[in-house]
Amino acid sequence: MVLHYEFIKTAKKYPKKMAIHDRSRNSDVTFEKALLAALLLKNKFKSIPEKYVGVMVPNSAGAMLAVLGILMNAKVPVMINYSTGAEENCHFALKKCRMSTIITSRALLEKINCPLLPSMVCLEDIMKEISIFAKIRAAIKVKNSAEALINSLPRVTENDISVILFTSGSEKDPKAVPLTHNNIFINYLDAKEAFGLTEEDSILCILPLFHVFGFMTQFWLPLLLGMTAITYGNPLEYKTVAKIIKEYKPTMAAATPIFFGAYVRVSQPGDFSSLRLVVPGADKVPHWLRKQYMEKHGIELLEGYGTTETSPVISANRPGNNKPGSIGLPFTHVKVKIAGIDDNKELPPGEEGKILVQGESVMKGYWEDPEANDKAFIDGWYDTGDIGVIDEAGFLWHRGRLKRFIKIGGELVSLVRTESVLEKFLPENMDFCAVEVPDSLKGAKIAAVVSGPIDEDKLKAQLLKELPALAVPFRFLVLEEFPKMGSGKADFRKITEIALDMLKK
Repeated sequence: MVLHYEFIKTAKKYPKKMAIHDRSRNSDVTFEKALLAALLLKNKFKSIPEKYVGVMVPNSAGAMLAVLGILMNAKVPVMINYSTGAEENCHFALKKCRMSTIITSRALLEKINCPLLPSMVCLEDIMKEISIFAKIRAAIKVKNSAEALINSLPRVTENDISVILFTSGSEKDPKAVPLTHNNIFINYLDAKEAFGLTEEDSILCILPLFHVFGFMTQFWLPLLLGMTAITYGNPLEYKTVAKIIKEYKPTMAAATPIFFGAYVRVSQPGDFSSLRLVVPGADKVPHWLRKQYMEKHGIELLEGYGTTETSPVISANRPGNNKPGSIGLPFTHVKVKIAGIDDNKELPPGEEGKILVQGESVMKGYWEDPEANDKAFIDGWYDTGDIGVIDEAGFLWHRGRLKRFIKIGGELVSLVRTESVLEKFLPENMDFCAVEVPDSLKGAKIAAVVSGPIDEDKLKAQLLKELPALAVPFRFLVLEEFPKMGSGKADFRKITEIALDMLKK
């Protein structure tokens, strides 16, 4: 299925239904108005010469409609991360995808202190340029049938690229990931089935659309199904987001654990009573977070797992079928197997190894990067780079990134294992992570970075009761400002650089 064709069908089916409550601009957009605006932007974007068009706009009606307008020209949106190094990311994307235009927002540029580059076109300016005659023509056209509207657009197929996203770059330079219409549509179908979603649901949309988690769950999921999207552009404004949940009463919220942790802290019992589905993903869910949501709101968190390369969801816990601590059962159209780290042979349930994935939601390959593709696929299976185990009931358990296992004196030690034990003894809500530090004798050793003061001697003694000595950090470094990605995940690469610099000093 072609995504924007399916959106047109949904918009014609529910014309008067609210598609988007945009809380950043305090505007409400019905499905018919969304279709009208997408057609207007389609006409404005028609003159862009290249096939690939950058988009750097916070989660909002404007971001969604810009993507739709680009796709309606048979062009491909390239989603750009503005949360860290926006200007640098723009230059990187322009060069990587050989494009000349980035659709952005003047309000965003001012907020993040990013200069207006020659390649940038601001949505505020585009909307001012739309004439009354263009609006009348679009208003007449939008009354046509879904079939007529689809036939008036340039033809694309389900196997054509629908978006280019970039990997997080938390461990190394980002890679460009092209996802087809079919990749995302299949994942949408699986999510709809797994969570029992209908057009009667509404979803909180606060994740940036440059993150695949936000792009699928908070853009395509509501617009294809006919749900109402409640958007807000800044997930870091915790009190505002919690207030939006209380006032607009979404039935579903999906975000990273770091954001859910912040929202529950500023909420009061009853504020989240409308939420029947709370789905954390993209990072490990700590025990204290599950406990707070259950104690304060009676909400059971349904942890899920995915990657940019898999559109994104691979597995998730379901309502009535939830194993806390696991990352759930694989989606219907996804095959998962665990393979040996060294020999790639499939392992039986209960044995730990590499998580390999196959299915229609898996990308065809990285953008113009044959070397990365050679490493990413093993006999037709995508290697997630993660370590995990499948239990006898078919639930998947995440053990950490393979890159976050280090060799200490010839022993393979998991930084994630160290972090999971460390979490038990640190104050709730404290940011922390374990990092690898070079060691001339053992090859490597572990340092821990925390966001507040701790009793180092006491903490080491507690850790030694549950971890082998090799897995206990030799030093604890206090870093009050914890670098994070736009998704809220720890920026391991930057944290490691800072930790190494602190140790040198």
